[in-house]
Amino acid sequence: MNIYVGNLSYDTTEEELRQAFEDFGEVTSVSVIKDKYTGRSRGFGFVEMASQEAGEAAIAGLNEKELGGRKLNVNQARPRADSGGDFGGSR
Repeated sequence: MNIYVGNLSYDTTEEELRQAFEDFGEVTSVSVIKDKYTGRSRGFGFVEMASQEAGEAAIAGLNEKELGGRKLNVNQARPRADSGGDFGGSR
């Protein structure tokens, strides 16, 4: 299960995020999203849990909980919307 984690402290590391989620089950991957120019955290990331049950437990257990001095926003990640190349404008 892929989980979105928002409102991360800019100082939160992938290892700290992994440790928080491991209390709920096996973590298969962790990614804190960074700005491609500065390398600084963008304040959100993704955690992949090995099972649906572990993911649901992590969401229930960590949403609105504090990590690094900030309340986390934790929910199931949604697929990225495909823009389809339509950028608006006149036709």
